[in-house]
Amino acid sequence: MATRKSPAKKKSTTPPSKRWSAKVKTDSTKPGPGLFKKSAKAIASGLAKKSVSPKGPGQAMQMLSFYENRGGKNLSTERKRTLENAKSILRKKEGKAPAKKSAKKKSGKKR
Repeated sequence: MATRKSPAKKKSTTPPSKRWSAKVKTDSTKPGPGLFKKSAKAIASGLAKKSVSPKGPGQAMQMLSFYENRGGKNLSTERKRTLENAKSILRKKEGKAPAKKSAKKKSGKKR
């Protein structure tokens, strides 16, 4: 009886030096190892530090978006939710209103 191999992940045919992320230039320092695997609050506070984001929360938001874009389809829904929560925390620190995904209509009835 032959064992069946699980399907292999599709590997990119583009060499690492030619990928869009290799061309990204940034003034920021790199966040500590494992930071993006922590809770939303820990991610937001870690990225908002002056040593990591010298230009403030806006720069931290850029790093977070970059990480999320690089993760792409490989990020689990739970991880994406955590990253979105970290973004909302950073938006509050930056003084911007949180992004609205969908507005639910409320009925006019009072209870």
